[in-house]
Amino acid sequence: MPAVFVPHGGGPWPFIKNPFGDPEELNDLARYLRSIRSLPKETPRALLVISGHWEEPVPTVTTAEHPPMLYDYYGFPPESYTVTWPAHGEPKLAAQVRQLLESAGFKTAADPTRGFDHGTFVPLKLTYPEADIPTVQLSLKRGLDPAEHIDIGRALMPLREEGVFIIGSGMTFHNLRAFTPQAAPVAEAFDQWLREAAVLGEKERNARLVRWSEAPGACLAHPREEHLLPLMVIAGAAGPDRGAVAYNGTILKLRLSAYHFG
Repeated sequence: MPAVFVPHGGGPWPFIKNPFGDPEELNDLARYLRSIRSLPKETPRALLVISGHWEEPVPTVTTAEHPPMLYDYYGFPPESYTVTWPAHGEPKLAAQVRQLLESAGFKTAADPTRGFDHGTFVPLKLTYPEADIPTVQLSLKRGLDPAEHIDIGRALMPLREEGVFIIGSGMTFHNLRAFTPQAAPVAEAFDQWLREAAVLGEKERNARLVRWSEAPGACLAHPREEHLLPLMVIAGAAGPDRGAVAYNGTILKLRLSAYHFG
């Protein structure tokens, strides 16, 4: 199975009447997210999603057989709070994720009640609208250490050989106070650096991602890096597979990109 990092956009944007942003830009992103379904050569047995909207003291997995919806946004129209994506959970996969991480030296935890946050259900409702593939969500580890998250991904790499499609969901630009076209030069500079780093060989790619904060515009693009850390997990899970820039678009003229490995 491949491993991918995708931008999930702002809030429930595909499912409301007047989304935030230019319709042409959003249509491009929606088309890309729909296209991911065709990336695996075989139907995945399960999805493992790392969302930028969940942090815990230790890596934590959802274990509910029927995860609820978690509408972790506010100020959107009423219809955005009725969106459903009723994918089943996969407790066996959750247990396997914990075992792999603990074998790599990480303490882990399980959450039997947490639902799918919008970093999971928004993009995947476009990719898999039938919600017919079991899905487990994995948290980030509080502290947001990039090297640790690469190690988390590396520990999960064997899952790819077992039919698990690993998806990191975040944004390559995430500064809500600067989400205006005026920030376009910052977004472009940082995104160009990421595009160059992602296609390098494993050792150099991961070394650069650990030092992401040294990139041009990095701390303006990410005052807090939780939306970038899912990329680190995917880079770790990629192993020696080189990355490819699979999507390079804009929202409000701010550059965003997606990466596929394998």
